[in-house]
Amino acid sequence: MSKLLKEQRIVDPVLTQLARGYSNAEMIAHRLFPFVTVGKEAGKVPQFGKEAFKLYNSKRAIRARSNRVVPEGIATIPFETEEHDLEYPIDYREKNEAMFSQENQARKVTQNGIFLIHEKDCADLAQDDSNYDAANKVTLSGTDQWTDYSNSDPVGDVEAGKAAVRAKIGREPNLMVMGYSVYNKLKLHTKLLEKIKYSMKEILTLELLQEIFGISMVVGKSIYSTDAGAFVDLWKDNVILAWVPTAAKTYDEPSYGYTLRLKGHPWVDKYVENGGKIELIRSTDNFVPKMVGAEAGFLIKDTNA
Repeated sequence: MSKLLKEQRIVDPVLTQLARGYSNAEMIAHRLFPFVTVGKEAGKVPQFGKEAFKLYNSKRAIRARSNRVVPEGIATIPFETEEHDLEYPIDYREKNEAMFSQENQARKVTQNGIFLIHEKDCADLAQDDSNYDAANKVTLSGTDQWTDYSNSDPVGDVEAGKAAVRAKIGREPNLMVMGYSVYNKLKLHTKLLEKIKYSMKEILTLELLQEIFGISMVVGKSIYSTDAGAFVDLWKDNVILAWVPTAAKTYDEPSYGYTLRLKGHPWVDKYVENGGKIELIRSTDNFVPKMVGAEAGFLIKDTNA
């Protein structure tokens, strides 16, 4: 980097620290594709099949030989992260008159913009049925769709999905992701309301649904605007059941998916233009979501008529 560029561009440690600790409650993709760090922009990560979830016999008798694991070979998935950046202009006159930190507001706006891209990438990946084997997906139709309150069986469908994942990896999924339109209809389902008729509740909350289905749940409420100005749900009338580690630090732990983020990201810098009258706050991130264990997931499509 030239001396001139170094003078013009300054990485802001305070804004960068805020960026790394920031989360948007409306975004849920990180629950399905948790962020883990990689050291390079391109490489290979493990692909997890059923052998990754095996329960080995590790007990050893006195003077017996050690229990040896028979390697089955490690399949890998290539990845290449992508840089994302957005900048926000602040005029010196606006900054002088502002009653709040415009720099921090600029960071939030730009960072949320990048978060929304991440959310869409993950939603597209998770809801693409071509990413699942035939045994790990189902498309509902007719009276099986959950909007048919008289005939559909949401609990039975979810239990079947759990069983399918368990048959593949030996564990039931621990996370259920649904679109907002799914939740909006599900919370009024008469068969489910019947299960809570003595709870003094007239509507199913997310907490009650978690008890009924026996799994942690999150609802994808994020929307984006098309070029024509129409608002579109990122998470549609689909449900994803997945096994995802709750506190993964690296991509070595078996999981449905990960977001591979380049080391040192995200960060925030600033520079000036127009003779110093406009300050630009810029957020930068570098990542790619990957489905590394498709067998650890199950897709229920088209829940609503």
